[in-house]
Amino acid sequence: MRNKAREDNTVHVMAEIYCKGNHHADARAGASLCPECQTVVEYAEARTAHCPLGENKTTCGKCTVHCYKPEMREKIRAIMRYAGPRMILHHPVMAVRHLVEKD
Repeated sequence: MRNKAREDNTVHVMAEIYCKGNHHADARAGASLCPECQTVVEYAEARTAHCPLGENKTTCGKCTVHCYKPEMREKIRAIMRYAGPRMILHHPVMAVRHLVEKD
């Protein structure tokens, strides 16, 4: 079983890492994400909240139901590809937990 709040938090942290490394200059004063990254995070959270498989699936990465629009799927994948390897430096416990729990 998955924890939606934990999954949403992981996505948000990964988006922060991506945004800071790729277009942090676009972030609003005091905000951790630029508007584009904030839109992706909000979309991902909405998809998680309305998941057709509910609490019975592990993570979105292992899901066989693709409920993201193709362009949003590509944006979230770009965030994951960039932030994934950097998670170990920024949030080592979260990174290890994510790797262990994703299967």
